Amino acid sequence: MGSTTTMMNQTPHTATNQAPRTATNQTPHTAMSLTSKIHQAADIGAVQELYHANGWTDGLPIVPPTTDAVAACLDWAMLPPDQLIGIEPVRAMPVTAEKLAINAVMAGCLPMHFPVVVTAMTAMLAEPFLLHGATASTGGCAVLVILNGPIRLEIGASGGFNALGNSDRATAVIGRAIRLALINILDVRPGGIDRSTLGHPGKFTYCIAEDEEDTAWAPLAQLRGMPPGVSSVTVMAAGAPRQIMNEWTTDPREILETFAAEMRANLRHYSLHAGNYAIVIPKQLREHIQAAGWSKADIAAFIHERARIPRREWADVGKGAVVRDRGDTIYPALESADHLLVIAAGGPAGGFGAIIPPWLGHKSQAVTMAIGACVDCEPPKG
Repeated sequence: MGSTTTMMNQTPHTATNQAPRTATNQTPHTAMSLTSKIHQAADIGAVQELYHANGWTDGLPIVPPTTDAVAACLDWAMLPPDQLIGIEPVRAMPVTAEKLAINAVMAGCLPMHFPVVVTAMTAMLAEPFLLHGATASTGGCAVLVILNGPIRLEIGASGGFNALGNSDRATAVIGRAIRLALINILDVRPGGIDRSTLGHPGKFTYCIAEDEEDTAWAPLAQLRGMPPGVSSVTVMAAGAPRQIMNEWTTDPREILETFAAEMRANLRHYSLHAGNYAIVIPKQLREHIQAAGWSKADIAAFIHERARIPRREWADVGKGAVVRDRGDTIYPALESADHLLVIAAGGPAGGFGAIIPPWLGHKSQAVTMAIGACVDCEPPKG
């Protein structure tokens, strides 16, 4: 078998003798200006061992990021290789388009997925997200990526069955691209920058598309300031999903009380800090809520009032030593109703739902950005 060339980045990059080509079977023009280091490997098996041995993976096999595959991603997004996506605010580490594209290909992304990866990374690098804190904490959160707008349909991202699992290719590879980029570009490796005590499976991939076609509710991104019909990404530093079930009522208050109860449990068992929570409401439960005329704003207002506990409840779960004289102090899960991310997603049957708790309250805030568009830019002067 012919030799395999591999380009790295402290970030690897690989090109094989049978490298993928664009639709026209022409090498993308961007390929000529890639600058990442190149390595040689005998075959695909050797590529995998090279990447694993150097710590360039998440423990799973990778797609060799050939020169042409990387260039195709950059060309699709119309980004030059040296385009600065952003700078990590705490350690001042740059993220360039070429390095991000390499990791996207490694994760299994097609060129059409790459604009989502770029936007998600840009949002994560925004100061309110506090990327360094979220990725270095012992708390072990992951980056939840939520997709809205037409791009979901264009890339085949499903908001139906198994929405928080292996529902489709697009959400699987986009979420994984984010993790590989953190590992290889920002050096977020377990035991190094990543000090997670436990972590959770979302640290492999954690991406969900909202089911906009099968709900009367406005999309999450629109409620967070994006114009209707604009493809958008929301990122949140998030703990693992906590699944709930309520199949014994059609009353929105009773259904949502189950969600609120799980949020109260998180306040007791994990942290009293308020922050962004996400709740995922599949079709069976949301049909009851919608039929009663409840909007996402109504849901958020109800949850905001119900998801709160007095500090004294910590004594009930083994944390009495820190209650002290503040037992009557009330702690809400949400600083305001606007901090709840309500997501319509999940399969068509079953009275299930999920809450997704924040990493550490207000220290990291969810960020929403449009894909391939500037929503709040000022018009040119003159």
